[in-house]
Amino acid sequence: MTETPDIRLRALEKHYGDVAAVDGIDLDVARGEFFTMLGPSGSGKTTTLRMIAGFERPDAGAIELAGRDVSGLPPYDRPVNTVFQDYALFPHMSVQQNVEYGLLVKRVPKNERATRVTEALAMVRLHGFGARKPSQLSGGQRQRVALARAIVNRPRVLLLDEPLGALDLKLRQEMQIELKQIQQEVGITFVYVTHDQEEALTMSDRIAVFNRGRIEQVGPPAEVYEHPESEFIAGFVGVSNVIERDGRRSTIRPEKIHVLEPGEQPEAGANVEEGTVRDVSYVGPVTRYHVALERGGELQVLSQNLEESSSDVLAWKGRRLRLQWRPEHESAIPDTGGTDD
Repeated sequence: MTETPDIRLRALEKHYGDVAAVDGIDLDVARGEFFTMLGPSGSGKTTTLRMIAGFERPDAGAIELAGRDVSGLPPYDRPVNTVFQDYALFPHMSVQQNVEYGLLVKRVPKNERATRVTEALAMVRLHGFGARKPSQLSGGQRQRVALARAIVNRPRVLLLDEPLGALDLKLRQEMQIELKQIQQEVGITFVYVTHDQEEALTMSDRIAVFNRGRIEQVGPPAEVYEHPESEFIAGFVGVSNVIERDGRRSTIRPEKIHVLEPGEQPEAGANVEEGTVRDVSYVGPVTRYHVALERGGELQVLSQNLEESSSDVLAWKGRRLRLQWRPEHESAIPDTGGTDD
């Protein structure tokens, strides 16, 4: 017997005037998953999250949490907690008091409160920080306090609305790894909303890609990246080249394309194209080549800089070269594939 999903959405809709913010979504999220809703601004991902939380009421459809229909219930009657980008910590309270607040409201006994707060702070690597005020913490530490405050209530599902958006790049990358580790330790189902493709690929068990109020693809990160089901997904989740040949369209990732050395023979069965390097971008560990093809069109190629210096790769501009890639690295674009304007 299949286990009941922690979240089940059926034919979910939300309209604002004539705009369908969420346009008939069906989705299951399994118990203990790190599930990410990925999409550009206005794609419907945040509205969907807010409906799961109870902050928005659906115009149609159903929301089930652990098999129970909660579509008409207020947020406080749902087994979920939400972590926001702005942390929403009480500045006059200590870390301990901030984390404890929800338990106090629920009238959890004092001894149990103290134990659960200590456990929650340890889980987010903030043991011994209980007496500090939020103003004495870094951005990453404040985000961890917000996470501890949500975990301490032991929700069935934790909803995270772009929680790392206010952090700088290096700290955001560190927190991505920590968040995934924390989720695995506590075993709570995480539903994470972001427009950042790297975040989604780094942390998720599965990703739902949103576009114009609909879900275009759901799957593990590698599947979504390697086999995008639409031109929109190919262009939004990473960078991809669109190839038109014999009336069919397909995509190929820049790192799957190999630059043939002079005199090097292509692999048997490989697709081969000739062209001229129009532009070169040196980005430290890799170089991006923009190659204008002889038959028309352009491909972006990504190559690791194993021994090359910036002067070596920049000298490639204007050179003629041959490219090859394996047919299995192409993904066909269905005729109905969506595009985003």
